[in-house]
Amino acid sequence: MVAYYDEMKDRAGIKPAYADVAEWAKATTAEDLRLRQNEAEGLFRRNGITFAVYGEGGDPERLIPFDLMPRVFSSSEWDVIERGSIQRARALNAFLTDVYGKREFIKAGKIPARLVEGNPAYEPIMQGIQPVGDIFSHIIGVDLVRTGPDEFNVLEDNCRTPSGISYVLQNREVMQRIMPSMFRSGQVRPVDHYGDMLAAAMQSVAPDDCDGRPTLAILTPGHYNSAYFEHSFLADIMGIELVEGQDLFVENDMLFMRTIRGPERIHVLYRRIDDAFLDPEAFNPDSMLGVPGLMRAYAAGGVTIVNAPGAGVADDKATYVYVPEMIRFFLGEEPILPNVETWQCADESECKYVLDNLSELVVKEVHGSGGYGMLIGPKSTKAEIEKFEGLIKANPGNYIAQPTLALSTVPSLSEEGLAPRHVDLRPFVISGKGKTELIPGGLTRVALREGSLVVNSSQGGGVKDTWVLRGDRL
Repeated sequence: MVAYYDEMKDRAGIKPAYADVAEWAKATTAEDLRLRQNEAEGLFRRNGITFAVYGEGGDPERLIPFDLMPRVFSSSEWDVIERGSIQRARALNAFLTDVYGKREFIKAGKIPARLVEGNPAYEPIMQGIQPVGDIFSHIIGVDLVRTGPDEFNVLEDNCRTPSGISYVLQNREVMQRIMPSMFRSGQVRPVDHYGDMLAAAMQSVAPDDCDGRPTLAILTPGHYNSAYFEHSFLADIMGIELVEGQDLFVENDMLFMRTIRGPERIHVLYRRIDDAFLDPEAFNPDSMLGVPGLMRAYAAGGVTIVNAPGAGVADDKATYVYVPEMIRFFLGEEPILPNVETWQCADESECKYVLDNLSELVVKEVHGSGGYGMLIGPKSTKAEIEKFEGLIKANPGNYIAQPTLALSTVPSLSEEGLAPRHVDLRPFVISGKGKTELIPGGLTRVALREGSLVVNSSQGGGVKDTWVLRGDRL
């Protein structure tokens, strides 16, 4: 039987960081816990906090599953996560600057050129473009898993348009309403300054010709998008405009927004649209979501795009293998947060190992996301394993494999009361000119189904509030 690391307790009992939470839960009746859980769900419903699952028929909009019990980190535990996440973001941005610039990492033989040039996320149009501050990915989501007391591993990076920060902030707002006594000591560090932090970072990378305070905006595909709630939520807390492609136009290599007062220049655009749809002149000519000429304005320095097009070449699951070497090469440091051991099926010998051990491994599509296109060997049927064997043999370069991790557990509210459930974590790292930082907290996703290791909301997972303490306990 696999032993999973319990974040709340060990052989000595409840850990200090969880002591007050455990005491609160013990003093609260099962009926009261259910009432508070229902209250939390009501607040989520009232605020419209939903996500979309397409392809399953019916209404795709669903209430995000929320678990009442928080996940708690001591200050020393968070310090490792914070330093490691910042280090990783710096290295990824250095790699992107190099990929679209001198290509020294490739020339040094640190990564095969085919993994860059053959990557669907690589955008040749970005070659030679130097963003303000050499920042391609201003917002990076680092997906982490924990397997032991001091064992945090990076599962993957998200350098394009990482989502989920709205849940982080809304989780905290809900928890402060339904569990106010736990926040009175002031030991739980706040997260509500994320909007200010992101706005400051965006302002710092405004074009050089910006006079005075730069105008910021968020570009959304519209209210049918699965993450539209987050787009509107962020625009609201940041006090900036939420725009669609039809609201914008390019003139004299500058980006403008149509308003009742006339055109207003946009200096920094936080896009929540995929590269392919950003600019029909540069990418997909059929796109109705983007802005014609946007890339022309960007290349001329008339507007800054957050995150830059082409940033996805750094977060491909095949590129992920090389991030520790990026840290050594560009920063001259050893990785603080190690990768999960990974086998690349593009390599013949590694592919053979994967095929021989499919029943024990987790196999993922290189370009897959959301928990789709993957095989969890120990929990799969013989037919499912045989299917993946055929897929890998047909296109080995499309897959990587990793060991089945013993994800840590935290207490969650189930039908039977509190029970351990597996979790991961996504901190959001913000990079501005001269500063890389993150709020003390992140998106904890939880596998609400007993025994499940898949935390994605589209696959039956939910979210928790993530508490970072100022010390070792409340």
